[in-house]
Order: sequence, then structure tokens, then C-alpha cells
Amino acid sequence: MPAAARNSEPGDRPVKVRTGAEQPWDPEDLAVAEGRDPTPKNVERSRRELEELGAAAIEKTVP
Repeated sequence: MPAAARNSEPGDRPVKVRTGAEQPWDPEDLAVAEGRDPTPKNVERSRRELEELGAAAIEKTVP
């Protein structure tokens, strides 16, 4: 259980844990998040990764 959820007072709304994959990602963003320069080659690699793995491509980089 996340620390924020454990520290809440009784009756408080539960804390929703967000992950990086809950928002849309562009291939350029993924390339940069992976520590790569957004060159055409790296952007294409990230595009394929997003297409093949979907949210998992982001989760493995930005949990």
C-alpha cells in the first residue's frame, strides 16, 4: 500500500496511485525519457516500441 494511503485519516478518500502510462506519450517523449536524444532513428525506435508494447513501453521506463 502506498505511504500516502497508509497515512490518510479514516473517512478520507483513498489515494489513487498514478503511473506514467496514464497519460498519452509521443515517441519523442519516450526517447528522451529513456535517455536518448530525439533523433529520427531514436524516435522511430520509440514509435515501434509504443506500437508493439503500448503502456508497457512506458511503465518499464517511467514506473
